[in-house]
Amino acid sequence: MAGMTGTVLGFVGAGLMVTSYLMKSMLPLRYVALAANVFLVAYAIAGNSWPTMVLYLAMIPINLKKVAEIRKLVRAIETARADTPIADWLLPHMSRRQARAGDTLWSKGDVATEMVYVHTGQLRLVEHDRLLGAGELVGEIGLFAPDNRRTGTVTCATDCTLYALSAEGVAKLYFQNPKLGFHVVRLVVARLLNDAERARGAAAAQA
Repeated sequence: MAGMTGTVLGFVGAGLMVTSYLMKSMLPLRYVALAANVFLVAYAIAGNSWPTMVLYLAMIPINLKKVAEIRKLVRAIETARADTPIADWLLPHMSRRQARAGDTLWSKGDVATEMVYVHTGQLRLVEHDRLLGAGELVGEIGLFAPDNRRTGTVTCATDCTLYALSAEGVAKLYFQNPKLGFHVVRLVVARLLNDAERARGAAAAQA
């Protein structure tokens, strides 16, 4: 009977583990993986398989830590209002770097690999001759463009402290909470509307 119980525990644990690999939503995935770890630890104990027990026992705190991190991010995004500074919830997931005046972050037509938040300094949108200062985000349009290409050239007008989030990081945050998509879409639409308004203003000035 003990052997049968152990087998059942093993099959349940294996089934849950496979299910976790098929899931796209990160928080439920971690909960299922955590449940799989518990069943597989019980299976290992029932079968006196101590290396297997140690392996899945070690996975439990790892999955608990990931669950805590994801829940924290979810709460931050859910409580973020439209006027909440993006730095309050996005910067902890971005990497910081320095850039010098005159540096080119990317050129028009380059493959988009990241979006950038300006912490200090100013960036220049070359084609629009527009400056972006502290608190602004740039590069998000290229990440979501059909061809994944940059729509303009961005250079450093001054020395800058920047925070970058890779395309992979954006996808990861999106899967952790799809609400991130609405925030990014709002940023993209605002940028496009702003560019369209500037273009109309420039055309009116030349008329």
